[in-house]
Amino acid sequence: MKLKWTGKALADLERLHDFLAAVNPPAAARAVQSLTKTPTRLLENPRLGEQLFEFEGREVRRIIVGQYEIRYEIQDPCIYILRLWHTRENR
Repeated sequence: MKLKWTGKALADLERLHDFLAAVNPPAAARAVQSLTKTPTRLLENPRLGEQLFEFEGREVRRIIVGQYEIRYEIQDPCIYILRLWHTRENR
């Protein structure tokens, strides 16, 4: 399987970085590193995250990384990182 990030997920990552970097640049770098590293675990175990059944007909799942939620979709032969955000955000 391959891991691919959607444009929206990359925009989310950039938005989170910019928000944190304004206050604490080292924390922003650590958060981005963690959020980009964790999804690589899905390559060995794609069904690691909780399945979200509201996306009927699609295999959309989520994993929690610290205080962040990452949503992804399994479509053989790829795992698409769809979106990510801080769990305190009003989504």
